[in-house]
Amino acid sequence: RFISKVEEVLNDWKLIGVSSGKPLEKGIFTTGTWEEKSDEISFADFKFSVTHHYLVQEPSDKDGKEELAEDALPLPMQDLLCMNNDFPPRAHCLVRWYGLREFVVIAPAANNEAVVSESKCNLLLSSVSIALGNTGCQVPLFVQIHQKWRRMYVGECQGPGVRTDFEMVHLRKVPSQYTHLSGLLEIFKTKIGCPLTPLPPVSMAIRLTYVLQDWQQYFWPQQPPDIDALVGGEVGGLEFGKLPFGACEDPISELHLATTWPHLAEGIVVDNDVYSDLDPMQAPQWSVRVRKADNPQCLLGDFLTEFFKLCRRKESTDEILGRSAFEEEGKEVADITHALSKLTEPAPVPIHKLSVTNMVHSAKKKIRKHRGVDESPLNNDVLNTILLFLFPDAADKLADGFESRANASAGNNPPPENEDYNLFSQFKSAPSDSLTYKLALCLCMINFYHGGVKGVAHLWQEFVLEMRYRWENNYLIPGLANGSPDLRCCLLHQKLQMLNCCIERKKARDEGKRGSVSDRSPGASGDGAKGAEHSGDNPDKEKEFGKSWESWSDSEDEFFECLSDTEDLKGNGQENGKKGGAREGNKEPVNLKPEGRLHPHGKLMLLHPGEPLYVPITQEPAPMTEDLLEEQSEVLAKLGTSAEGAHLRARMQSACLLSDMESFKAANPGCCLEDFVRWYSPRDYIEEEVVDEKGNKVIKGELSARMKIPSNMWVEAWETAKPIPARRQKRLFDDTREAEKVLHYLAVQKPADLARHLLPCIIHAAVLKVKDEEAVEDISSVKKIIKQIISHSSKVLRFPNPEDKKLEEIIAQIMSVEAIIARARSLKAKFGVEKCENEEEKEDLQRFVNCLLEQPEVSVVGAGRGPAGSIIHKLFVNAQRVSAVPALEEELRRSGSAEERRQGVQSEFPPPTGREVILRSAVPRPAPYSKALPQRMYSVLTREDFRLAGAFSADTTFF
Repeated sequence: RFISKVEEVLNDWKLIGVSSGKPLEKGIFTTGTWEEKSDEISFADFKFSVTHHYLVQEPSDKDGKEELAEDALPLPMQDLLCMNNDFPPRAHCLVRWYGLREFVVIAPAANNEAVVSESKCNLLLSSVSIALGNTGCQVPLFVQIHQKWRRMYVGECQGPGVRTDFEMVHLRKVPSQYTHLSGLLEIFKTKIGCPLTPLPPVSMAIRLTYVLQDWQQYFWPQQPPDIDALVGGEVGGLEFGKLPFGACEDPISELHLATTWPHLAEGIVVDNDVYSDLDPMQAPQWSVRVRKADNPQCLLGDFLTEFFKLCRRKESTDEILGRSAFEEEGKEVADITHALSKLTEPAPVPIHKLSVTNMVHSAKKKIRKHRGVDESPLNNDVLNTILLFLFPDAADKLADGFESRANASAGNNPPPENEDYNLFSQFKSAPSDSLTYKLALCLCMINFYHGGVKGVAHLWQEFVLEMRYRWENNYLIPGLANGSPDLRCCLLHQKLQMLNCCIERKKARDEGKRGSVSDRSPGASGDGAKGAEHSGDNPDKEKEFGKSWESWSDSEDEFFECLSDTEDLKGNGQENGKKGGAREGNKEPVNLKPEGRLHPHGKLMLLHPGEPLYVPITQEPAPMTEDLLEEQSEVLAKLGTSAEGAHLRARMQSACLLSDMESFKAANPGCCLEDFVRWYSPRDYIEEEVVDEKGNKVIKGELSARMKIPSNMWVEAWETAKPIPARRQKRLFDDTREAEKVLHYLAVQKPADLARHLLPCIIHAAVLKVKDEEAVEDISSVKKIIKQIISHSSKVLRFPNPEDKKLEEIIAQIMSVEAIIARARSLKAKFGVEKCENEEEKEDLQRFVNCLLEQPEVSVVGAGRGPAGSIIHKLFVNAQRVSAVPALEEELRRSGSAEERRQGVQSEFPPPTGREVILRSAVPRPAPYSKALPQRMYSVLTREDFRLAGAFSADTTFF
């Protein structure tokens, strides 16, 4: 049953019959694509997985099939002798050992299962052999035996009248006679057991690998940040507002040099237990690979991960900064009752022993212990440095200078229009010159260097106090664009913009009030005459309404709301009394004094009195942040679909419309709804030419159909609107209330909420930083990854609460880019790219370094004699000098291993870490008159491992 299942799978995969293909090109194993198909079969109740590994090739022309010689060897057997792909840098182990382009592996399906007993191995192997014979499949079939980690395979390949057996030896200790070439040749010849006396020539390929681990003379170029220098605005080469970058440890741990002799005939070189000709400097081919340090500690990555950990903290600012926290630390003697709670407290995240951060944190703990109880987490110098960085306008507190500086820095300069600058709209962060962005960077820095979450809470508290101070004293917040909140930015940025709007309105109002009391010159207001609309033609009106104007802009919060109803009535009463009682609608007497005019419209005249139509001064609509918009839409949605709900909804939405109507009525006494519609919504006033009784063409206009709907909102609003100029209306935007809301919102933010709000800004900053650093190095693969990061982030950060897992992915991507750039710098330093005088050589070295980053293995042009080769040679020589201490030499001379004795301790290279040898020959087996068939043996010897993998072919017809 098992055999038939194997045959079925081979049939399904169409592996039956003669396989044809072109000879393998050089390097195709690395550049080509490998694919695999899997299936599951069972032997009784033991499950096996069957996998077909193959190199994808262009289909060869069908005509070639007929021309195949009758006795052509199966393709896999031809591959055994092919020399174009020895020692591929990245390939399945069977590809490396046997040079096959396709094969099938049968292995136990479960990872912990293994076929160990010899009889079971033989049973499997014979089953496989029968299956191959029955189907005529020419693809080699392997069976995995012993534990998975040993990578032991036995296998077979069958062709017409020929068979190859694949066998393996795997030892922990290597017998001394097999550590050199002559020993291996002996095994090979014995195994072939060739009956011919002059043995056919054996061709050899040899590779020795040397590992360089200590780069003594190249200390790692990244200096750890100097914490004390921070106060001068520097943190180890970091200014505030810039993220750090680079690895704290060398991101390249080892350099592996492989020296290869690709084609040697037997007898050309001598390599035995006393002497060896194999000198790496003489090797015709050199290739290099670098081993990257696993997760090197990088500054930018550390900053990001530490900041991201903040998002998971639960404490509120008060809990963190509460007196209790400091008092508890102040007590040197801990109360025994606190022992348990101390045990259960969440432990700080463990940090690698040698990292810079570790030194900092431990120093901080000591400082805290000996500190006074009342001292704050951030010392004053640091705090002041940060506050000056965030609020540059605070440097000169002189009233006039301060005012002008505050205005200048409130974002009046147009933003630079480039792709990097506009990243904020994709990431929903904040522009890179804004206050929010700078605040994010400062918090990130403080979280890392200055007392972690306590420092963050402290700075945030200071920040909120500064916001309140600015609101109370009418100082605009610097570093924010003018106008209503930008909904493309993060919510925190919108809130700060909202606060700025409030400060602007309040400032304009206060200035307007001062103007109306002191000088009555027209337009004394700070906000485009919105405050003092006393158009000089109307001095008595100004006196008359002086009081209500005062009360409207009173600076005491309690009377801040607006005109009360009684005052409203009083105002209108005075008006109506004087003018003989105005009636509703458009029948109002024309002798009302117009108020709150901005300028004549220019084109339009009023329909009935025929006077010019004036554009009124109106209230600006209230600015909104996205959470307010959401709240409002929820309220409107909750009103439901009933008639009453719809009416209410319309009333809520038309507050602005009503205000504009009242201003319009005040500016244009005697106007009608048609006049208002013509100015406010021209499309709703339809004009057409008609011929009157006298035969003249006249233009007759009327309201659109939607305006004529009975109980229409506009008509209702027009009827209830009284002629009140904007300055005496109830405010649409209550800046006091909104500002207090914003300040409260800021005050209740926990450090975790803050970190969540600002994380997009930090990711935005990190991406810009990585982009800048990459521009210096110019690594094409990194450019691609950065593009991916940007598109990934813009998808994730668009939503209000992105998942932690997705955020972690973004941070991991940024860290991987940082590591690549750090590696590039490390390699540049090691290969002295910058020091190279000769331009051509410099370019070659630069290219070589870039290849090392992107390819698994890079061949060195000119081997040991090229520019890169000579540098590598020097590196090895220097490393050897350091390690060869005289006393050690003596020791080695007496008791050194054969390897070291042969190499001579004074050698410029250390003993090879790995020796690989491939022996090949075409020999008739098993009888002298058999067909000459490919024989091959691969051997690899490392410190803890010795393996022989042989493929021996035999003639099954003539034996």
